Amino acid sequence: MSESKSDLLLGTLDMMVLKTLAQEPQHGWGLSVRIEQITQGVFQINQGSLYPALQRLKRKGWITSEWRRSENNRRAMYYELTSAGRKQLAREVERWEKVSSAVNRVIRLSWQEG
Repeated sequence: MSESKSDLLLGTLDMMVLKTLAQEPQHGWGLSVRIEQITQGVFQINQGSLYPALQRLKRKGWITSEWRRSENNRRAMYYELTSAGRKQLAREVERWEKVSSAVNRVIRLSWQEG
């Protein structure tokens, strides 16, 4: 598995966005707030990262978007997972489990030898 750091970070962001949208459609601000809540503040997704990710996921056909009224009765772009997005989410989760398992093996090795 040879990926650049930016590929890994983009993949992680994509996976978190897809997983959050698997729960329910969200507007951009709601997505960033929800991810921050779920990760207990570990991930704070800024607009400069989130909106390009949403556009990338949309181009790939993994999400759709439409204008709706927000909970504050404001017009907002809502994003929703497609069936292709659900399939990709499953692939991303599998990939993440492999990567995190490998990192955990390295961490355990370091502790055992230290």
